[in-house]
Amino acid sequence: MPWALRGLRNGVLTTRWPRRPDPYADEFRGAVAVRSGSAVNGASEAERVAGVAADCPTGAITVRDGPPRLDRGRCILCGRCVAAAPDTFGWAAGSDTAALGRGALTVGAVPDTEDTLAELRAALHRRVRRLRRSVHIRHVDTGSDGSDEWEIQALLNPVYDINRLGIFITASPRHADILLLTGVGAVGMTAPLQRTRAAMPDPVVVIAAGADAISGGLLGGGYISRGGAADHLDVDVWVPGSPATPFALLHGILLALGRVPTTGAA
Repeated sequence: MPWALRGLRNGVLTTRWPRRPDPYADEFRGAVAVRSGSAVNGASEAERVAGVAADCPTGAITVRDGPPRLDRGRCILCGRCVAAAPDTFGWAAGSDTAALGRGALTVGAVPDTEDTLAELRAALHRRVRRLRRSVHIRHVDTGSDGSDEWEIQALLNPVYDINRLGIFITASPRHADILLLTGVGAVGMTAPLQRTRAAMPDPVVVIAAGADAISGGLLGGGYISRGGAADHLDVDVWVPGSPATPFALLHGILLALGRVPTTGAA
């Protein structure tokens, strides 16, 4: 019985998040941020930041008047901008990266007003208030490289164990409350995605997970997709990342259900 002895030695490894803080979730390098006070001053600095924006493989960085803007929905976390311009860009710790609005994923821009965010939260709450503690997710891969699926699969392992929160993965759209999208939204997946959504009983919450689903990532705008799975459906929650980590996915799911504090990008 070596497995039993090993289990006793290791103890309980399942995270207590969100009920209790988790150091890994809180300290994880989960997103790129535009440092405060990083307005572009002077020709040399403007040229340097413009070069960083030009080198961004997904065009996530834009430079206009004022500080540069970074779209986390396009960012693939390659870290080129942080390495090239550490005074302007830096890593943001934490897994609470999901947002209720697409515009909220752009950092360095004027944030959405509290009234706007309150309206989004209230509208979503009215739709999900009956779901409570038994929630089923239907995941649809619309053309992923497989990394997003590994992170979703991790939600079922003993460390994250989303079943403890009353959240389950289902194979049938007719049993699902949440539609979780990954992938670039390949043309061949448009019809299957629409059929899946039509088979789900309302109300349905749609979550776009990962840069591929949000914007198409590296392949956005190519011949296989227009710009991500999010182009095909109305999305309620946006979870950036390349791929989105299990804690980020869990934050997005609980944000949709109104079961986490609405802080940060949310």
